[in-house]
Amino acid sequence: MLQKVIHPIKPLYDSNSKILILGSFPSLKSREQMFFYGHPQNRFWKVLAAVFNCDTPQTVEQKRHFLLSHNIAVWDVIASCEIVGSSDSSIKNVVPNDLTKILSTADIKQIFVNGKTAEKYYNKYIKAQIGRSAICLPSTSPANAGCSLARLIEDWKVTKEIE
Repeated sequence: MLQKVIHPIKPLYDSNSKILILGSFPSLKSREQMFFYGHPQNRFWKVLAAVFNCDTPQTVEQKRHFLLSHNIAVWDVIASCEIVGSSDSSIKNVVPNDLTKILSTADIKQIFVNGKTAEKYYNKYIKAQIGRSAICLPSTSPANAGCSLARLIEDWKVTKEIE
C-alpha cells in the first residue's frame, strides 16, 4: 500500500567531507535502523570497504566512522514521498532534500548518486537548484542483482580518486 513517508535519517557529513553520495530514499530496513544502507543484501558497505581496502563495517558506529574517516558524506535525494515498502519504482509525490547545509559546510568536490532512481530525482529536483551535476554509479541495491560485486567495486573506485 502506498504511504507517505518522511525521511527519518539525518545526513552524515562534517567539514572534511569531500564527496557526497546520494541514494534515492531509505529502505524499510534502513528506516528501522535509522542509518543508511541497512538492508543486509545491499552491497554498499562491501563495495566501499573493498574500494578503500578496509574491513566491512558492521555496526552503525563503525559505518559512521568509516564514512567520516574517508571524507564521505551520505544522504538521499528525497526528503519525503509516497512509497510502497522499499520499492523505488512505486515512488510518487517527491519532495527533495535541501543539500545547501551540506554544501555550505563541507568542500564537496564531487556528488555521486547511487543508481538510476537517485539520478532521475537528482536531475529532476536538485541539479538546477544547486548548479552541479552528479556522477551516476550502478546501484548497490539487491534489486540490481544483474550487476556483480566485482563490477560494482570497479565502477565505484572513482569515489576514491577524489581528493
